[in-house]
Amino acid sequence: MTEHTSEDRSRAGAVAGSGRRRAAAVRSRLRALPPWSLLVAGALAGGLAGGAYGLVRTPQYTATSYVVAVPGKGSDPAAALGFAQAYGRVATQLAVLGDAQVWAGVPVATLRASVRAETSPDAPMVSVSATSARPDLAADMADAVTRALTRHARDSAAGTRVTLRRFARATEPAEPSTASPAVTALVGLSAGGLLGGLTLLVRPRRAAGDPPEPATVPGPSPAPAAADVRTPL
Repeated sequence: MTEHTSEDRSRAGAVAGSGRRRAAAVRSRLRALPPWSLLVAGALAGGLAGGAYGLVRTPQYTATSYVVAVPGKGSDPAAALGFAQAYGRVATQLAVLGDAQVWAGVPVATLRASVRAETSPDAPMVSVSATSARPDLAADMADAVTRALTRHARDSAAGTRVTLRRFARATEPAEPSTASPAVTALVGLSAGGLLGGLTLLVRPRRAAGDPPEPATVPGPSPAPAAADVRTPL
């Protein structure tokens, strides 16, 4: 029993010593690399990661529809600009999206996540943009929201004396609005190079007077198996 325990300990010590030697060899090789290798490694890793992300990501398409605020008879023309700003804020509200889902054929949650509205400080115009993985669906959602917004403005025209009219329908985009794999690879390349440079700046450096690291002492070799000794009867 004692002989087997000693043999197991010797083997464990040999394995541990071999692991320490490999780790020391890896550290020595890493220290022997030039400092700029961190920049190159970080840039390559970032570029590969960015390119892979651009390839596996589903491309998104954006379509935009426009409506313009028109002052009614007896209304101040300057009021149209103010109402255009107001309608731009309510374009993505539930009251408008609830009607738009009927024409778009998608749930309100999809419209809320995919549609955004913008206004101009100089012109009484509202732009409604929708984003989707399908170009035709992006155009349908943008047109559906502007149609619902125009209807709400018409229902309130008696009090506001301002109506909304469609200025331009949304067209199916021919190209995706998301970045191409080449662009994402360049972004990843820049980010990886930046991280590599930061790592190069913060890595510990050995001073000129520091003593060298002690050499690793190899572990004991396993003892040969003892011969089978029989006790005479």
